[in-house]
Amino acid sequence: MYFNSLEYAVLLLSAFAGFWLLGNHRRPRVLLLLTASYLFYASWNAKYLGLIFFSSSWDFFIGQRLARTVGPTRRKVWLAMSLVVNLGILCVFKYFNFFAGEVATLFGQFGWTIRPIYLEVLLPVGISFYTFQTLSYTIDVYRRRLEPAADYFEYLLFVSFFPQLVAGPIVRASQLLPQIGRTPRLTVEQGSRAVFRIGAGLVKKVAIADFVGAHLVDPVFSNPQMYSSVETMTAVYGYAFQIYADFSAYSDIAIGSAALLGFHIPENFDLPYRAANLQEFWRRWHISLSTWLKDYLYIPLGGSRGGAVRTAANLMITMLLGGLWHGAAATFVIWGAIHGVALILTRAVQRLLPARNARPSAGWHLLKVLFTFHLVCASWVFFRSPTLSAAWTVFASIGTLSTTTANLSWPVLALLSAAVVSHYLPKKWIEDAFTLFHRAPAPVQAALLIGALLVVQAIARTEIAPFIYFQF
Repeated sequence: MYFNSLEYAVLLLSAFAGFWLLGNHRRPRVLLLLTASYLFYASWNAKYLGLIFFSSSWDFFIGQRLARTVGPTRRKVWLAMSLVVNLGILCVFKYFNFFAGEVATLFGQFGWTIRPIYLEVLLPVGISFYTFQTLSYTIDVYRRRLEPAADYFEYLLFVSFFPQLVAGPIVRASQLLPQIGRTPRLTVEQGSRAVFRIGAGLVKKVAIADFVGAHLVDPVFSNPQMYSSVETMTAVYGYAFQIYADFSAYSDIAIGSAALLGFHIPENFDLPYRAANLQEFWRRWHISLSTWLKDYLYIPLGGSRGGAVRTAANLMITMLLGGLWHGAAATFVIWGAIHGVALILTRAVQRLLPARNARPSAGWHLLKVLFTFHLVCASWVFFRSPTLSAAWTVFASIGTLSTTTANLSWPVLALLSAAVVSHYLPKKWIEDAFTLFHRAPAPVQAALLIGALLVVQAIARTEIAPFIYFQF
């Protein structure tokens, strides 16, 4: 069940109507949303419903034990049981085959031939997201920064809440659990903003991400040697904005859907290609993941407290594991390594050239933004390519410096240009657009939404394209 499908619209509208009809009836309201969430997840693969139910139940039990246990050693044992079970499930489904193949390859380097054992299993959709979500709960309870959940069904809903279940944002228990127990409220402005957000997300997904992907990015990355340097470089730029439009569209629809049910989900993107360095990029890109990695991995490793060398090691470990979180492939490890090295160098430059009080010139700031954007684009080549050799082929195609543009169509260039321009428009303009939408009479709002849906339908591919981050 995709966000850009009729089935999801029916589910959301049904949940919306039932949720608000139940009003102040807390338990029935929770059970309704839990049922909707489990139906949503079961639409992908019903047999994996037991997996998310087990992980949720296990960590609810662990949280209760952590709250009752005083001794530090025993509390560490309970936390370790949560980590081992959750990360063990994640590793079996997502990484077992990858490491089995890598071990076989390593032994082959020494002349030993072994036949790796591969598991014939599908990757449960959203497992990386809900695993990090439920782990944040047990870790925060262990740190005594959070009281354990008092209600079992509310905790099950926290882990499986359908708007953000499959691809985030990764919401922490401290952010969502109190809202589940609270009597919901929805103003006219909040509802209008939520509908506006969902509509904008659908347009970004279908009109930009899917169209640019199908007509530029996918063909070029499938056979980069068949395209000129200009065409390949345009496809790299296209992928940068495709993945942003695709993933931020999912977040828009998730945030808007949750808002219609009276829930606030934190933002996940803040125009990341405006960043002037890699540190700023990660404060703007996939914010829920970057803050999770900082709070639950980088800082526990020591953060920046142990000197330059220790800080560099902590950064590299964090980004390598962040790359591996996205997928079990060498390309994701290289992607993480590029960001790790770039973050280390950024810190080194900041130490050598401390920032002055004077505001940098617009020209210097623009150069930094352009450099950061192209560094991110170079790393996206590895992220998008299925293998390392395919990534090198993309770079080789760019290196030919050929200038043919026969495969660049005007519709693709127009939509890509629109994506670029909209990314760098003043943020106030976006807020002004919502204000105009909100102040418009209901018939005008309806007409605008219907017009947006007609545009989406006209541009949409015959088959529904899944969101890119569903594979992670």
